[in-house]
Amino acid sequence: MTDKKSPSSRTVLSSMPVVVMAMVAVADVVAGPGVGFLPLVSLGPAFSGLVGGWRRTVVFGLVALVLCVGLGLYDGLFEERRGFTAMAAVAGVTAIGVAAAVMRSRREAELASVRSIAEVAQRVLLRPVPLTAGPLQAAVSYTSAVAEARIGGDLYEVVASPHGIRVIVGDVQGKGLAAVETAALVLGAFREAAHEEPDLVGLGERLERSVARELEGEKFVTAILAEIGTRHEAVFLNYGHPAPMVVRRDGAVDFPKPPTYALPLGLGAHGTEGPKPYRVDFAPGEQLLLYTDGVTEARDDEGRFYPVGERAHLLKDPHAHRALEALRADLAQHSGGPPHDDAAMLLLRYHGHEEGKSVPTA
Repeated sequence: MTDKKSPSSRTVLSSMPVVVMAMVAVADVVAGPGVGFLPLVSLGPAFSGLVGGWRRTVVFGLVALVLCVGLGLYDGLFEERRGFTAMAAVAGVTAIGVAAAVMRSRREAELASVRSIAEVAQRVLLRPVPLTAGPLQAAVSYTSAVAEARIGGDLYEVVASPHGIRVIVGDVQGKGLAAVETAALVLGAFREAAHEEPDLVGLGERLERSVARELEGEKFVTAILAEIGTRHEAVFLNYGHPAPMVVRRDGAVDFPKPPTYALPLGLGAHGTEGPKPYRVDFAPGEQLLLYTDGVTEARDDEGRFYPVGERAHLLKDPHAHRALEALRADLAQHSGGPPHDDAAMLLLRYHGHEEGKSVPTA
């Protein structure tokens, strides 16, 4: 995680104490003692406390006091109370600035510690997907709707199991820590069951039992499971999740939908029938994009949804991560502001034995 302040803005803030004190000094000399600019010298240490440490604030406070004394003598203010009043103002503001700098430094240290813990949690919960898995290349993009966070309610995983490459992309209802906990539950169950269950339906049923056992009330998780083997096809199991996007070798785009729609994970106890698996051709040279509704429901200034199908040509870069980053940048430009929902995208490229062939440009 990076500091939000750009280098240029930090430079401006750092130079503000010098600029302000210089301007006050010039104005005081030009206007004379009658205007009463001298107490404004205290703005120097005040601005210093915004970005610098307490030592830097003390230095600017001392400089402000020396400047205050010099200008006070020049203006003849020490013959009356005004000179001493200005010095008291500078000393008081400097003391407050030092206290503020100390408190800010402590908060920044605490925030750095929290961010470090969050980075570890991210690596545990949302581990980097493998660059290659069997015949597939993989790349992932995740944007959290929570400011200063990198994890949220969306989830993804790629597992190379004895039964084929198994994939999950899901979206937990809600946001915040509760959603993160549910995502951790689903991912833990998936990582274990993906190696043990011989078919995708059994894997889905096991996830349903795990989620239903832990979730309360009307909470749920939309998810899509995929299995890619050696038969040039992908098998999907859809739990109320957006349809995947398949980019063919000629650039055509498909959104294969399930024969019947099923309830999300966690709502299977309502007695409805679970999802049926469906097969889709997926051959070397083709691409598969799995995503959450934070992608398709992102709106522009005119309220139009993001047309992910019309942006398939952005996935033409031979490097999977750069291709997905291009799509992510276009999504951010479309929404034109901070995301209102988590957005996860998982790109799979079937290179097989034809890895050297170019990716279709749509």
